[in-house]
Amino acid sequence: MIEPDLEGHTVLITGSARGLGRALTLACARRGADVAVHYHTSGDAAREVAEDARREGVEATTVRGDVTDPEAVDGIFEGVETALGPVDVLVNNVGAFAPEHWEEMAVETWQRVMETNVTGTYLCSKRALPGMREGGWGRIVNVGYASAEKGLINPKNAPYFMAKSSVLMFTRMLAADTSEEGITANAVSPYVIENSEVFPDDLPRGRPAGFADVTQAVFTFLEEGSDYISGANVEVSGGWLPEDV
Repeated sequence: MIEPDLEGHTVLITGSARGLGRALTLACARRGADVAVHYHTSGDAAREVAEDARREGVEATTVRGDVTDPEAVDGIFEGVETALGPVDVLVNNVGAFAPEHWEEMAVETWQRVMETNVTGTYLCSKRALPGMREGGWGRIVNVGYASAEKGLINPKNAPYFMAKSSVLMFTRMLAADTSEEGITANAVSPYVIENSEVFPDDLPRGRPAGFADVTQAVFTFLEEGSDYISGANVEVSGGWLPEDV
């Protein structure tokens, strides 16, 4: 099991009040990181996560904001910086999902999926970089989707597929643009994870990815010895390959 020493680091995982974000936050706290629990609407759940993190002996705070709003993103980071110091580990986890046929989807739904996945990743990464550059060290991990590397698309949930492909392209651009600054940017791309509401028939290994499976992939990029790994994408898919590929 990969267990990076994160003592002395400040971790911000967007959308960390529930699900995968919560699991990642608490895993980082168990390895010594001070953590910021980000939420938009789930304040009570976020405060519970922060309390759980403090029981691990680390500092924790909660920050609220819409990651698609530049002013709100500034507020999120200012809150973390005031309470814990500059963010040097950022996991862009927020990303809406809409399993509807694209022609039947409301414009607002399309925009929400694209903006939470792509614009949110862009805004949070941009805001994190000054502190990482000043400290000479930073890790950005973007949560993708296993279809992105394969270039797959489906009429249902089309904007999600498209958005995650954009996230992967942004990740590689960011890696190239920070290659001389002690910062890495990578992606972790699950297929289906354990809190999904619907499970497809083609699940590999007979199960979805657990939060622990995704955490292990993220931790690969947080190891001190991983500073030459940037622009990579790890699929946490159990070897999933659609029959029609």
